[in-house]
Amino acid sequence: MPLSLLLVLLALAGPARATPGEVKRFPAHAPATAQLRIQGSTDIEVFAAVIADYQRLHPATEVVYEDVIAGDMYARYLRQAAGGGTADLLISAGMDLQTKLANDGHALPHRSPQTDALPDWAHWRHEVFGISYEPVAIVYNTRRLPSAQVPRTRRQLLDLLRAPAAPLRGRVGTYDVERSGVGYLFATQDGQLGSIAGALLAALGDNRVRLEERTGVLLDRVASGELLLAYNVLGSYAQARIDAGAPLAIVQPEDYTLVALRTAVIPRAAAHATEARRFLDYLLSPRGQQVLSREARLMPILPPGGDPRGTAPARTFRPIALGPGLLVYLDALKRRQFLDAWRSSVRRQDEPQP
Repeated sequence: MPLSLLLVLLALAGPARATPGEVKRFPAHAPATAQLRIQGSTDIEVFAAVIADYQRLHPATEVVYEDVIAGDMYARYLRQAAGGGTADLLISAGMDLQTKLANDGHALPHRSPQTDALPDWAHWRHEVFGISYEPVAIVYNTRRLPSAQVPRTRRQLLDLLRAPAAPLRGRVGTYDVERSGVGYLFATQDGQLGSIAGALLAALGDNRVRLEERTGVLLDRVASGELLLAYNVLGSYAQARIDAGAPLAIVQPEDYTLVALRTAVIPRAAAHATEARRFLDYLLSPRGQQVLSREARLMPILPPGGDPRGTAPARTFRPIALGPGLLVYLDALKRRQFLDAWRSSVRRQDEPQP
């Protein structure tokens, strides 16, 4: 069985899935002369193949990987930096929080032939680096939702949510933006781009939307049929499950498809910054990008052919740009106002959350 398929099958098995905060040690394959500690929001099961390949090139390096929810990574770094013992590399789809770390002076710069090959939109100040891209998608159960009902735009999703028969009532899910860093990022981007974002949130609330912190849990529930559809989730995770045979399909909305970056930051307090730089260069090398694509089922930032948009229609893609614009909704007042509005729409007080 190919390693990639085995890893995906392991990821699909609920009891074996890593939980937030889980730490896995990858011992060196030779007498250890180097160590690398990574905190990542990518599931350990997914990223294990990448680490294994890196250790084939650097067998004397011990790697420790800690599974950390994107929304927790920033706060955890600040706590650990005050007392020492931080990770050497932070990898997260929480682009806004990674950018804030760099903006606040917590990131080490790095330049190499590999980082210089990145397109301008995939790095910021040589401190935040995109390693893969993530279309933000609608995912649905192909066995439970008739193809004629599958929404291809947000307007169609809104119409389905408002349908008199209420086919999605209690059977639609999305991120809990109060707990999910990437969920908050996607929701604030929707608020800026989508003219019907407010109406869509209200309709999700009316349909008793199921709110989850992690992508894997949402996909579990859609694959089992407990949910028919999940909105605004990471497409790469869904594609990995589809490749393993799950009854799922992906819709990249035709009105616009958000494209996020999975980013890497080397913290200023890293104890093994040299090894972090070497690992980052590996991730951005042709070999590392191929492993990310083939084994981890993440979408490489530098695929063969050079077009980071892959095969999807270019006109629908709306990349989330790295840079200070991401800091707007991290302002305490802006965040509180956004969350207050989100709660009033999505969390209906007269209906308990499941």
